[in-house]
Amino acid sequence: MIRAGIVGATGYAGAELVKILSAHPHVELTAVTSRQYAGVPFAQAFPFLRGLTDLVCEEFDIDAFSDKTDVVFTALPHKLPLSIVPRLIEKGKKVIDLSADFRFSNVETYEAFYQPHTARELLGISVYGLCEVYREKIAQAQLIGNPGCYPTTVLLPLIPLLKKGMIDTAHIIADSKSGVSGAGRSVSLGTHFCEVNEGFKAYKIEGHRHRPEMEEVLSRESGELISLTFVPHLLPLTRGMLTTLYTRVKGDFSAQDIMDCLTSFYKGRPFVRIFDDVSQPPDVRYVQNTNFCDIGFHLNRDTGQLVIISAIDNLVKGASGQAVQNMNIMLGLDETAGLL
Repeated sequence: MIRAGIVGATGYAGAELVKILSAHPHVELTAVTSRQYAGVPFAQAFPFLRGLTDLVCEEFDIDAFSDKTDVVFTALPHKLPLSIVPRLIEKGKKVIDLSADFRFSNVETYEAFYQPHTARELLGISVYGLCEVYREKIAQAQLIGNPGCYPTTVLLPLIPLLKKGMIDTAHIIADSKSGVSGAGRSVSLGTHFCEVNEGFKAYKIEGHRHRPEMEEVLSRESGELISLTFVPHLLPLTRGMLTTLYTRVKGDFSAQDIMDCLTSFYKGRPFVRIFDDVSQPPDVRYVQNTNFCDIGFHLNRDTGQLVIISAIDNLVKGASGQAVQNMNIMLGLDETAGLL
């Protein structure tokens, strides 16, 4: 059995990892850390996991933690992994980091939107963990920068079309909506029940940190500089994420061409489902508690306007599920192990 550990296990993404890994056929979850809940049984902090794990949360100690793990998930806020991941790599561990700290190739872009990067040497070995696009690189990697939730909903629909030169790169709009769990478990007035219930609002209109992450990947895959209009919104639900993309097709590509591009690109990729019926578009209800990304689209042949809709569970395909999918690929396991 593969021994897995989670650093920062008591956030929403960490708890989702515990749930998935506790039922994984090839993994034994051997260590979970939490500063806030050190000494507390994990199932006491998250009662819905009673009977699934008897682990007790512990303070992070690099030597003790390394002695009982083979692969490590770091589910921490940005910046904290910068001091932890290098030590795990030195210990020979395979690491999947769920923060933004190892997602960027360009360190200047990261520093412009986050903070000074103190582990620059690892950016050269880190692989962006968008499983359906970078599977071959992930299989050889020691360190994965697990993608953000919003970027997953934007990149998966766009990359195949960009690689084929089928859409206008000068006009791409991403209108995205997320459940409240995407803000994390920390208490905040903006995500308080009374502030969110029966409401619907845009936020960070001036610039969300996920935009440069998306632009870097889209530019790399298209071979030209991509500037994206991205506006996130907060939905009054716990989990789920839906993105509506607006762009235009180049030339005289048809709806069938769009369908053929998407289906051929994702053939053999079990977690991407392409909808062929515009009357039943993707819905967050269809993907909750799953690792699927559902993609549908509509092409207006009169105007060339292409509308693409994608939906995921922000805690699964948008975070912990994709992290486990990355682990499966890294370790040569069935990509779907523990996720279907």
